[in-house]
Amino acid sequence: MATWIGPPEPEFAPLGLFEWGRVVLRALVFVTGMVVLMLCFWVARLLEWPLGTRAGSNFVIWLACVMSCWLLAVRVERVGTPMAQGGARVCNHSSWMDIFVLRAASQIFFVAKSEVRGWPVLGFIADQTGTMFIERKRTEAKRQEAMFAQRLHRGDRLCFFPEGTSSDGLRVLPFKSTLFNAFLADELRDEMWVQPVTVFYRAAEHLPASFYGWWGHIEFGAHFVNTLARSRGGQVRVTFHEAVRVVDFADRKALARYCEEVVRASHDAQIARHEIVVPGL
Repeated sequence: MATWIGPPEPEFAPLGLFEWGRVVLRALVFVTGMVVLMLCFWVARLLEWPLGTRAGSNFVIWLACVMSCWLLAVRVERVGTPMAQGGARVCNHSSWMDIFVLRAASQIFFVAKSEVRGWPVLGFIADQTGTMFIERKRTEAKRQEAMFAQRLHRGDRLCFFPEGTSSDGLRVLPFKSTLFNAFLADELRDEMWVQPVTVFYRAAEHLPASFYGWWGHIEFGAHFVNTLARSRGGQVRVTFHEAVRVVDFADRKALARYCEEVVRASHDAQIARHEIVVPGL
């Protein structure tokens, strides 16, 4: 469940017969497609194992995410270039849809809260596709830093959400610097790069600007059904900003502050461009 308490959630009329028909159709295609693609994923992993590669399974994941964005009726626009250097990407977090959108735009592995593993369908997919699950406990910090280092040394490009929760998609919440600690470890600092990424959703004119956002006490199931029923003509822009070297920053707070400023400036520019009124600002 999303935990950021923002403006009141949008109110919609009860779903009609046509909307429920769209939910059923899209859900059937989604589940069927995911089952088929997960079978393809496991076959690919079995064939890849002796070769030490992930090219086939990564392609299957990309295909699944492209299919999901199509079913959710959002067009993904990529701006900028995903970094070629080893390291991590940090991104603002608006919705559970970010997982599909970002994976459709580039090859990455996610860092997610441990409770995501328990989500129906999405938790299972995340677990099977290499997501790193973390707990927000001080006692787990050192162990999780070691896990970060292991994955980054292996060549995985990790993507995490420093806000710590999702929002209404109309603002960027303050970045928490704790997870940046792993990037400044002695064995990583000199070779580590970080790339800020901005995700901006734009709903169709007949929907609220915050339609794709997921926050407060909005239940995942209700939001998922509402998205399947009403999403039409949505757009999402994924902007890959210039990657920076970790060694060029004094500490984790400076690095987190820089990434937050870059992401927020890009997001605010899109808000201004589309003349969207942000509640509470």
